[in-house]
Amino acid sequence: MTKKEILLTLVDRLFEYSPDNTAEDAYSMEDFLAYAHAQVAIPSNEQMPLRDQSGQKEDWLNVQYGDDNRDISILLVLLFRYAKTYIKKALQSSSIQTADEFVVLITLLTHESLTKTALVNKLVIEKTSGAEVIKRMLNLKLIRQFEDEVDKRSIRVSITALGRKTILKVIPKMYLVSQVVAGNLSPQEKNTLSFLMKKLDYHHHFIFMNQRHEKLEDLVP
Repeated sequence: MTKKEILLTLVDRLFEYSPDNTAEDAYSMEDFLAYAHAQVAIPSNEQMPLRDQSGQKEDWLNVQYGDDNRDISILLVLLFRYAKTYIKKALQSSSIQTADEFVVLITLLTHESLTKTALVNKLVIEKTSGAEVIKRMLNLKLIRQFEDEVDKRSIRVSITALGRKTILKVIPKMYLVSQVVAGNLSPQEKNTLSFLMKKLDYHHHFIFMNQRHEKLEDLVP
């Protein structure tokens, strides 16, 4: 393509682009570029259908609820399950048993210490589940806990020498997991997916931190 053809294509894409909030001052260059990138990475004539998991009974479900929103939700759950299978392989010879335990150690590896509350929020899990993960890590002596010097009501945790040694052994295997999970995507597709997943993460992390107790109906964009 010539520069002129590329420019004309970008102009066409811009006028095709229609985000949810269409106020003139609400457009984002990053969002538009992600949209344009996706159009190049996935031409309309190459759209891939969702892998069929349903039977022919109750076809109204697909008619009424079969859209991109549903597909994204299903695929995120499926990809999480695939990833758990690969993570289990990576951790089979380690005292670390779950992805949550790995995330605890990899997070603490990059901090001097964190309060338990801050750590649980970074893990994006409920307090009870986070407390169980932390308790197991303490029992394995992979982390230690101590009082916050400023706020005596807060308990801080940090990684131990054993925890550091353990996580460093696992990191190469977990890197292999990331390569397997990315699968057969091209570098361009990986870049696009990474951008979109980060956008979703910012959106949902805000909900987790500020709106998690609201009704589901109130969380719909």
